[in-house]
Amino acid sequence: MVLWCPDWSVVAALDEAERSPRSPAAVLSANVVEVCNGPARSEGVRRGQRRRDAQARCPDLALLPANPDRDARAFEPVLATVEDLRPGVAALRPGLLAVRAPGSWYGTETAAAATACQAVVDGGVWDVRLGIADDLFTAEQAARTADVQSWAVVPAGGSAAFLRDRPVHRLQDDGPQGRELVGLLQRLGLRTLGDLADLPGQAVEHRLGTYGAAVRRRARGEDRALFAARTPPPELDVDVAFEPPLDSVEAITFSVRTTAERLVSQLAHHQLVATGVRIEAESDGAVCSTRTWLHPRHFGARDLVDRVHWQLQSATVGGSLRARKESGTVRAPIDRVRFVPEVVEPAAAHGEALWGGAGDDLVERGVARVQGMVGFDAVRRPVLQGGRSPAARQALVPWGERAVDLRPVDRPWPGRVPGPAPVRVFATPPAAEVVDDAGHEVCVTDRGVVSGEPRRFRVRDATDGQGLPWQPVTAWAGPWPTDEGWWSGGTGPSARFQVVGADGRAWLLVRAPDGWSLEAAYD
Repeated sequence: MVLWCPDWSVVAALDEAERSPRSPAAVLSANVVEVCNGPARSEGVRRGQRRRDAQARCPDLALLPANPDRDARAFEPVLATVEDLRPGVAALRPGLLAVRAPGSWYGTETAAAATACQAVVDGGVWDVRLGIADDLFTAEQAARTADVQSWAVVPAGGSAAFLRDRPVHRLQDDGPQGRELVGLLQRLGLRTLGDLADLPGQAVEHRLGTYGAAVRRRARGEDRALFAARTPPPELDVDVAFEPPLDSVEAITFSVRTTAERLVSQLAHHQLVATGVRIEAESDGAVCSTRTWLHPRHFGARDLVDRVHWQLQSATVGGSLRARKESGTVRAPIDRVRFVPEVVEPAAAHGEALWGGAGDDLVERGVARVQGMVGFDAVRRPVLQGGRSPAARQALVPWGERAVDLRPVDRPWPGRVPGPAPVRVFATPPAAEVVDDAGHEVCVTDRGVVSGEPRRFRVRDATDGQGLPWQPVTAWAGPWPTDEGWWSGGTGPSARFQVVGADGRAWLLVRAPDGWSLEAAYD
């Protein structure tokens, strides 16, 4: 049995964008329509059209980006719904799944199809179609002939007769290889799968290759390709209830230790480790505190206990717990804590090195103790990210958290100063002065033209307002102009210079609209 949800990429994209599913929409890849829905097709939009042509046909067309991960995530509830009815579901691609026809479980195959259709519709998917046949390809084609919320059952042994009148363009869903084969078959005058099935097998393999021979076997109903059914994932969540509820962070932290050890042991039994865990705290049956924690390696029992302590401690006011809700702030004791592993990985991928990792463990435990004393967000580590200035390329991440939402390093970043990187970046850049031979301040125009060569510079001492002695410039490079954040009132146009003083030390100076400043120092 094959279950098909048409135009799934568009359905998932509209749901993510919180737009009406009845609005005309198309998913684009490389400015070409990859998938479009029924309202868009009624306006003349077709798969393979360029963006401009699609908008010309339908000016109200919603253009959505392609995202296979989003499509797979959105299809997961459909897989789980069918899996509850019949284990052994296989996700062929987002919007299309296959399962062994559970006719014996529900009396007849028609009853099984009706049950599966009703379950998926109750789950919120309106357009669903099913097909049942002897083989996978025929079942998929049968699903494509069914009406909305309906099904088509091909009698046993009737695959070849059913496929005979199907047009060859149905093979386009096999990807680029299928589209290329469809074009070739149409140029050869073959319009239906029956035309292909009537050709001699040896001639088809000689002319169309291995893939063409496999398609011919499908068209004859002789393909018995199997699919890999997925195994339902184990239930890994663990929780602990408190009776009576507890209102002390220390008491809760002590009480969850055994539960944290049980979670780690349970994961180890499945040869897994958790690198992302969601911790939920409930008060009076409602979740009042939830946060997803990430670990640079994997969680141990003590790591989980520390996260519970930090999460609840950050919500403590005057010795009681504060749960934040949309309606405001409330105070209540905690009656349940739950650990939900959100990211699990094979334990073999996190095995220790040849000589162990005792040193790393001691460092992590020592830093964790410091975090317990001064707070989770108070201990941070520097992480490299993309940016133009040395300060912009630095990001501080709480120790133990995985760095996310960083600017990519591999982008061009026009205006970035080339390496080597400075060894010291000033948190508060001190003011500076740079002059030319005539003693005039060096300026940079909007087009990046320097008014004169830098000959001398000095740094102003912020303590007494007096400037340090002038120093001759023995070498300089630049400028590297940038204009960042001009659309939101940012720093405006600026330019960076590398200068080397008479003492041999190198500096990175910035000319901004409000004057010169010393941004960084080189070794």
